[in-house]
Parts: sequence; structure tokens; C-alpha cells
Amino acid sequence: MRSVGVEEELLLVDGRTGEPRALSAAVLAAASRDPQGAGEVFESELQRQQLEFATSPQTDMGDLQDEIRRWRAEAARHAEDLDASVAALGTSPLEVSPTIGTGERHQWLKEHFGLTAQEQLTCGCHVHVSVESDEEGVAVLDRIRPWLPVLLAMSTNSPFWQGEDSGYSSYRNRVWGRWPSAGPVEVFGSADRYHEQVADMVASGVLRDEGMVYFDARLSHSYPTVEVRVADVCLDPSTTVLLATLIRGLVETAARQWRDGEPPARHGVALLRLAAWRAARSGLEDQLIHPVTMRPAPAEAVVRALFDHVRDALEDTGDVMPAQETLAGLLKSGTGARVQRELLCNTGNLHDVVTECVRRTLG
Repeated sequence: MRSVGVEEELLLVDGRTGEPRALSAAVLAAASRDPQGAGEVFESELQRQQLEFATSPQTDMGDLQDEIRRWRAEAARHAEDLDASVAALGTSPLEVSPTIGTGERHQWLKEHFGLTAQEQLTCGCHVHVSVESDEEGVAVLDRIRPWLPVLLAMSTNSPFWQGEDSGYSSYRNRVWGRWPSAGPVEVFGSADRYHEQVADMVASGVLRDEGMVYFDARLSHSYPTVEVRVADVCLDPSTTVLLATLIRGLVETAARQWRDGEPPARHGVALLRLAAWRAARSGLEDQLIHPVTMRPAPAEAVVRALFDHVRDALEDTGDVMPAQETLAGLLKSGTGARVQRELLCNTGNLHDVVTECVRRTLG
């Protein structure tokens, strides 16, 4: 069974006002003194108003959910000592002036990318699924491309930007897309072609290193995994686990197609960009572009098409029933973007939105 690991980026916010606070260094220092070893789990990110953690590889989705909840709670515990908390939000609903970290890498990004780096306070979710080789990994990347916007739609959790409704369900996706290496990619066809393109991108001088290859899905440069990077961080940890379950199913389904000699769909990058825009704009509240036909279809029908596409793989791992239950809840209650907008409608105050999202972050 393929193992799965999750990286989540969390927003650090004031415990009373909900406004983002540049406290990552202090939280990391507190975590490093923790006898439970939390210091090895948490990392800084580009902006000092955010914190990242990574789970260990898991094969059981129940264990994965337990670990996600644990590290969210640990992050909240360390932040609480600084009169702060953590919120699983793709962007800050409240106005913020992001503070880039002082490390050499972060300062390089600030110098070379200007406002693109300065304004880049976004929190995503990255899912790693193990693969047997780079050749299998690239075959997977080639075959999951059209399904990635569906995952984005399911994760949408960033409707607000600088105190205003952006009009998007995932404005994080639109902001993240400002990086020159971000977004969908063409079919590579082989591991050699993939590595050749990555090397050429780094050799261009625009990117500092391979870590800046921000494809929606890529081969991890640190682990023997495919890394799917398209999702917002999810408000409810159960949604994160649902995404991880479906992504593992996608990877396994794609690997089987490759072994059976089934070629990948040849949808062009231009169409995939349109599909991603549609997903970011409306999440699950409107139509999506169907990954097979590349034509508009109701969001629920597209999500169910994804589920049907990976059903055999989910059957083999025993994940069909729990995934169906979580998916039904998501379709009924809506994504984090819908939740945030409903909270604003009910409270009339973005501060209250953040306060409630802090509570929901811990599940």
C-alpha cells in the first residue's frame, strides 16, 4: 500500500483580534524546547505570519487524521503561550502587511521577485504519495493533470484578501500563480524529459534551485514521492484526509494505467489553466470543467466522476466508505470558502470569522 504524508501551512493570528502576527520564529523556538520532539515537525515559511508542519508517512488514513489533528493542536499550544493561535486559512481575511523571514533564501526571494514575494502570504496543503521510481512518478504526473483542478475546488478556503471578498473561492490559487514556475504542466513522457526540463528551468537563472519548481504536482526533490501541491490548506482536518485519500487513489489509478499501456490525456496547458481558474473562482458552488470532456459540468457531477475514477484503488485500500461519508458532508456543508462567507453573513465581522475558524482548525 502506498504511503501518504501531508504538509500543512497554518496562519499565525492574534488570539483576541484575529489579525496575523509575525511570530513564527518564537513559535519554532518554543517547539524546539518541547520534549515531545515537535521541533522536528514544524518549519518556518516565507512569511513570518505562517508556520508549516509535516506528518510522517502513513498507510492508514485514520492514523493520518490523528497526526494532522495532533500537530495542529501542538501548533496552537505553542502559539497560545504568545497570546496567539493558528488558523487553517488559505489567506488572511483581515488586512495584513506580510513580513518576510530573515533567512538567506527568503531574502533572495524578496530581492528577486519584489511584490510577488512580499504579498505572498498564502497557506497551502501538499500531499506526498510514494512511488516506486521516477519513471513511475512521471507517468503518474502525466495522467493526473486534468484531475488536479477538481482537488483545488474541493479544498477552496481563501475567499478574502486584505479585508475584502475577492470574488474567488481560492484567491490563494490566483496569488500563488504569480510565481513564474507555478501551475499546470505539459505531458513529459519520461523521467529523463522531466529532469531535463527542471534542469533547464534552474539553468535559466530565474529560479534559485529545484525547490522553486512550483508545479501543481511534481516529483519531490526530497522524498521518493509524487507531491500534489494544488490545494488550499483545509479548514476541517477531515477534508485534508479526504484529499489525501483521493490523491493516493489518483496516483495508484494512474500507475495502473501506465502499466497497462494506457496513454495520458493530451489536454493542453491552456485548457488546464482554464479549468484551474474555474475551480478557484467558484469552488463547488457552480460548474467545473470536466477532466475528461474539458466542458462545463455541475461541480457535484465532476467530483463524483473523480470518485468513480479512483473507486477501484479505494476499494483495494478499504477507503471507499469513509471517503464517501466525508465527501457527502463536504458536498452538503460546503468548502472552507463557503463556511467563511456564511460566517461573515451571520456575524458581519471578519474578526469573528477568524475566531470561529481558529476553533474549527482543531477539528
